[in-house]
Amino acid sequence: MKIVIVGGVAGGATAAARIRRLDEKAEIVIFERTGFISYANCGLPYFIGDVINDPDDLTLQSPAGFFRRFRINAKIHHEVVAINPDSKTLTVKNLESGELFEESYDKLVLSPGAKPVIPKLSEAARDKVFTLRTVEDTFKIKEYVNSNHPSTAILAGGGFISLELAENLKALGINVTVVQNENQLMNPFDPEMAAFIHNELRRQGVNIVFGHAVEEIKGHENGVDVALSGECILHADMAALAIGVTPDTALAKDAGLQLGLKGSIVVNDRMETSVPDIYAVGDAVQVKNFVTGEDDLIALAGPANKQGRIAADNICGIDSRCSGSQGSSVLKIFDLTAATTGISEKKARSLGYETDSVVLSPMSHASYYPGGMVMTMKVVFEKNTYKPLGAQIIGYDGVDKRIDVLATAIRAGMKATELKDLDLAYAPPYSSAKDPVNMAGFMIDNVASGVMKQWHIEDADKLPRDGSVTLLDTRTVGEYQRGHIEGFYNIPVDELRERLDEVDPGKPVYVICQSGLRSYISCRILEGNGYTAYNFAGGFRFYQAVMNDRALIKRATACGMDN
Repeated sequence: MKIVIVGGVAGGATAAARIRRLDEKAEIVIFERTGFISYANCGLPYFIGDVINDPDDLTLQSPAGFFRRFRINAKIHHEVVAINPDSKTLTVKNLESGELFEESYDKLVLSPGAKPVIPKLSEAARDKVFTLRTVEDTFKIKEYVNSNHPSTAILAGGGFISLELAENLKALGINVTVVQNENQLMNPFDPEMAAFIHNELRRQGVNIVFGHAVEEIKGHENGVDVALSGECILHADMAALAIGVTPDTALAKDAGLQLGLKGSIVVNDRMETSVPDIYAVGDAVQVKNFVTGEDDLIALAGPANKQGRIAADNICGIDSRCSGSQGSSVLKIFDLTAATTGISEKKARSLGYETDSVVLSPMSHASYYPGGMVMTMKVVFEKNTYKPLGAQIIGYDGVDKRIDVLATAIRAGMKATELKDLDLAYAPPYSSAKDPVNMAGFMIDNVASGVMKQWHIEDADKLPRDGSVTLLDTRTVGEYQRGHIEGFYNIPVDELRERLDEVDPGKPVYVICQSGLRSYISCRILEGNGYTAYNFAGGFRFYQAVMNDRALIKRATACGMDN
């Protein structure tokens, strides 16, 4: 059997190696149009910032190494320009010699990946405007930085690549501005959670311009002029484009394969396309979202690797199925770690889910052990069923551990209330006896049982200030004086029982504290004395961070920078 794979990296290279492990006799050929068959594309920004110093560390496997280990014929600088399903052949171009030739296959695996979205560029801008998808892209940026010593850079887009590149360019002493069409960075996060990402970038001196699309980039002797929607123009020495990616599926379209979202390749759960004996994997394919069951595009390395293995299994006669992707991801943003799994509350509501969520601010490990740091967690679940829909965590130490536990709980089909029952490892340097994931479960269980009623940040401006409800801040006097929400008055939690006569029993009470714990205790005191009380999800720390961010975003949408 002869298997030809178009494209290497995560999906294609994984499929090739798995096929060889299952079938020692198969003939396996990979065509890759770049000069690298398998590379660490997630590590590319860190080479630019000198975190990774040896360019060889970016290459996971060379063609020669692939052949020695697996007897796989990997041909770099070869571009497949046509698929001929009727004859089961490919038309291939040798990019070094220009030669065109035909290659036959019994089974074909497509792993073409995705291509960056590029706005209008003047010819003079092309040597100062970069994308970051391949090793060659990385070397171009690194060479430009080393040769020209730019002092300013504009990054278009607010996703993973853009923020990782922002950190690494900043580490080289370059003044960085991120331009984002929407009013938040990192769309997998809810806006209020993204506020913590924005704040870290600002703290590190990165400028952010919200609410403007990059429409055109013109080059000149001294750099580039980036024209934004709203007739704004920004100037910089260089620019990098990370506006987004689209599936690179022109080959598939020309071959008559069924296409789906944004021109992606439609596959079944065996990674088979609509044409017999042709499989597809990676960023170019439409997948099922594990949480919603809906068609989705999830361009991440983890799912691509799994899809490559599934395609290989089925080619070799093993019935292997893709159960969907849930978008689990983690990102380093300077000192901060941001992680997510499943879907955001914003997306869930757009799909028609009735949602609720808990927001908490636990320590990364036992508070009495040195070095613990606060993280902010949001767990989203469906009302009534308590099906967990997603989670987002932003903090420092221990974020990746908790998001992986929550991702596993979603995959296992647990109810959100069952998070309280997870038996998780504990020692003071690593966690608390009540792990943050358990704490989220306790809170959700309290919601489910009616022990805790909540109000959320979107309710803050809607709360009446006409005296029909009681607005209560239960922090200390000093905390309250340093800042509070307009209309809230202060009774510290430890004084509440003695001062209940100050709280009208005929009115609902909306309570807030710094993190949500003291206000929850206050709510239990009030409920135990016949009041109806609602606890704020997240606490004043959360509220203040989000409100400050929203004020700065308003300023940044006027084509100003929010630093």
